[in-house]
Amino acid sequence: MTDPIQTTEAWQARGTAWLERGGLRPTRQRLALASLLVGDGMDRHVTAEGLFAWAASAGEKVSLATVYNTLRAFCDAGLMHEIVVDGSRSYFDTRLDDHAHFYWEESHRLSDAPSEGVVISQLPALPEGMEVARVDVVIRLRRA
Repeated sequence: MTDPIQTTEAWQARGTAWLERGGLRPTRQRLALASLLVGDGMDRHVTAEGLFAWAASAGEKVSLATVYNTLRAFCDAGLMHEIVVDGSRSYFDTRLDDHAHFYWEESHRLSDAPSEGVVISQLPALPEGMEVARVDVVIRLRRA
């Protein structure tokens, strides 16, 4: 059986290292949220509301506004990407390599899609002085 104290310490160590990679000071709230996001070493797709609920169930006292601000700071530090599914729903992804996503419309879930077979052969001409930062591919799924 896994010792919960050792598990918590390992999760916090991963969260601390992750914050350091982004050059962020490990405040209590940042460390708590970082530990939830990357503590087990797995990649995640979360909404702010989902992370807020998860933090609350883990006994972390953090406001929804703090969760939003912290996720924004993680994105600005290059630790996560925001994936906008529609105008009212954003997901935050801890996996930073280029990859496509499936959006499951019935369950409102985002998951990684296999990269094989995704080909972007041409993009429109870019405005003067601009370069492509990233291309997000979200494949929306629903039952046939």
